[in-house]
Amino acid sequence: MIGQLTIYRADIQDIDILAHLSISTFRDAFGQANTKEDMDKYLAEEMSREKLYAELNDKDNCFFMVSDHERVVGYAKMRVADIPEELAGTNPIEVERIYVLQAYHNKKIGTVLMDHCITFAMHGGYDVLWLGVWEHNGGAIRFYERLGFELFGAHNFLLGNDMQTDVLMKKKLSGSDHITTTS
Repeated sequence: MIGQLTIYRADIQDIDILAHLSISTFRDAFGQANTKEDMDKYLAEEMSREKLYAELNDKDNCFFMVSDHERVVGYAKMRVADIPEELAGTNPIEVERIYVLQAYHNKKIGTVLMDHCITFAMHGGYDVLWLGVWEHNGGAIRFYERLGFELFGAHNFLLGNDMQTDVLMKKKLSGSDHITTTS
């Protein structure tokens, strides 16, 4: 881990940094593996300032920003909509997005941010934390497995005009669940 990290809940005043961070981190994570046309279409539709504004104003969403010495270096989006049928009978919450600037990878910031998401979910009374991750993103899948997530399904994800597959992963939550963030 580096510096002094601060995590805070984003609001409308964070829209510009959230838009910039969303686009740059998504492009860094997936730009090499997808066409420019598909990336541009997806980013224009899903990461536009207008779309993010609507998401920030939706009560089913919650964004957390992580900063290192006043510089925002990552974010997470949690939501309680669009629950997979495999999670029926539970009280789940999704980590829909979790991204850290490329220059800050391998500095445990993602772990700290996920720890915050787990704590938020537990305090909110949720019993399952779930997420979708691109089937070809082996590094992310291993990261989530180390944090106690397990595979439970898959769903389609449209990136531009390219239909892709996300594997679905879940973590059952209890009062004893907590990630150790020591370096």
